[in-house]
Amino acid sequence: MIRIFLAFLFAGALCPAAAQTLYMPRDIQRAYDRGTRSPDGRPSPKYWQNRARYDITMQAAPPARDIRGRETITYFNNSPDTLRQVVMRLTMNIHQPGAARDSDANPDYLTSGLVIDTFKVNGQGRPAPFADGGTARSLPLGKPLAPRDSIKFTIAWHFPLSLESGREGVIDPNTFFLAYFYPRVAVYDDYAGWDRLPFVDSKEFYNDFNDYSLRVQVPANYIVWATGTLQNPDQVLQKAAAKRLKQSFTSDKVIHVATAADLAKKSITAQNPTNTWVWTATDISDVTVGLSSGYVWDAASVVVDARTKRRASMQAAFADSTANFHQSVKFGQYALGWFSDPKNWPGVAYPFPKMTAFQGFADMEYPMMLNDSPQEDPKFGQFVQDHEIVHTYFPFYMGINESRFAYMDEGWATTFERLINTSQNGAAYADEFYKKFRVSRWINDRNSAQDLPIITPSSELRAGYGNNAYGKPSLSYFALKDMLGDVLFKKCLHAFMADWHGKHPIPWDYFNSFSTTSGQNLNWFFQNWFFTNSYIDLAVTASGSTVTVQNVGGFAIPFDVAVAYTDGTTATLHQSPAIWQVNQQQATITVPKTVKSVTLQQGVFLDANEKDNAWTQR
Repeated sequence: MIRIFLAFLFAGALCPAAAQTLYMPRDIQRAYDRGTRSPDGRPSPKYWQNRARYDITMQAAPPARDIRGRETITYFNNSPDTLRQVVMRLTMNIHQPGAARDSDANPDYLTSGLVIDTFKVNGQGRPAPFADGGTARSLPLGKPLAPRDSIKFTIAWHFPLSLESGREGVIDPNTFFLAYFYPRVAVYDDYAGWDRLPFVDSKEFYNDFNDYSLRVQVPANYIVWATGTLQNPDQVLQKAAAKRLKQSFTSDKVIHVATAADLAKKSITAQNPTNTWVWTATDISDVTVGLSSGYVWDAASVVVDARTKRRASMQAAFADSTANFHQSVKFGQYALGWFSDPKNWPGVAYPFPKMTAFQGFADMEYPMMLNDSPQEDPKFGQFVQDHEIVHTYFPFYMGINESRFAYMDEGWATTFERLINTSQNGAAYADEFYKKFRVSRWINDRNSAQDLPIITPSSELRAGYGNNAYGKPSLSYFALKDMLGDVLFKKCLHAFMADWHGKHPIPWDYFNSFSTTSGQNLNWFFQNWFFTNSYIDLAVTASGSTVTVQNVGGFAIPFDVAVAYTDGTTATLHQSPAIWQVNQQQATITVPKTVKSVTLQQGVFLDANEKDNAWTQR
């Protein structure tokens, strides 16, 4: 009841900033009009989302690149709408010549794409659809799917794995990584209906929360790592290897489940012509698979919930010659524990039973998996792994629409990466790294595309995508953290995460949730950071005991005023972004003495023109 009352106050004249409203696209407004999302930032009682059960069996036999699979999808229509069609996602068609892409394709990237061998709807065969390619295709239903009803698709398919390994593909002749490899039903949601956006190689994803059973059939001596829990270790592993894997689930010490010597002796997998590795995962947005006959295997675990003593497994699969990956499990244990600790950020217990770091070339996150490239600098390798691990919360703990709102996952991951980097390497190192890697590439680029509003749909961006997804939103989260203070900011973050765990939040849910939980109308702040073409540029002057700061660039940032007085004393006065609430163009600060000189100190909020950040009495 408190949340609803506060939302009412924010909408009316009792709130001093009530006149500020946020632009809302018509499709988003329709969801609020229908009552599926609440003005207080929570899912309403009418909120719904669809889901499915996937039962997948796939075969791989490197070095042959032919991947074959069959699956049954049981799709549940929880919406109030009768569905006369479904949209299928066929992401492997991104490799077809002529497919829509944001970047050029090398010959090794191109393949013939996904081929549907057989297709059945509720057991009735249909001519194989989608023969003309595309990554998002509509399928008319002979019998409409009513609300609260389900439909079953049975599909057999195959495709050649790409020789060029990015997010998926051939890593070496005996090592494959498979992501987005199976046909799936696209998201049907309460604001946009069917997600029809084509997958273009630079953008990311939007998936429902589903249940998965996955069987991976590979020749002997091939180890399989995948999303979920391995159901049959005693059938696919030899006794000693299975015992080491089991020990790792309660071990703080890194256990070498499979060493290079073990692989040479063929003492890891069961010596059958083919082994079928069985995995299950529930309430999760995707599954991925890595397999190799040449990768070593490390594993350990870490307590991620101090209250229940629950542990999560941290595993790594990599070439023995890759130096930094030998530290991967220890780095992962630290990250899983740190992110889960209530004293840290986000301070929410890691929700899954395991995480696997797989050596590839993507630097990319997946549920319970990451595909990271080798790094000469161990610190940079740890940084990349931290970033991918913390994506667990955004977009996997919360089902972010990355293809449309990338700043809702990449922006938060960028924020948490700086915070854990501070813990690992100190504030000076973390801040310099953050400024160099996340901020300077934006603030020093005068291309007008870089200053497009953050709220711009990610799917419509090319030149400005990176800065709008990573650095700029992260700076906004740090600015808000500074303004609210750590305690209130974390309270807001936890309320938002709890309300939208396992659901599909959109930016307006974030805006409204933080306003409700903080008890403040923050629309002025969100308008400033998300809906304007602003950048960072302050200028300072002084007269007597008055310091005037001009906000040339427009963003509401925190800063320190370092003052030297005419009597020889000095002071540093911190200003939170709240100083810009009344007037976002200029702020006046009254100090107790006559000013001799003043300098603005902005930390990670790099200024586009530092020449006017200091003033001295003439």
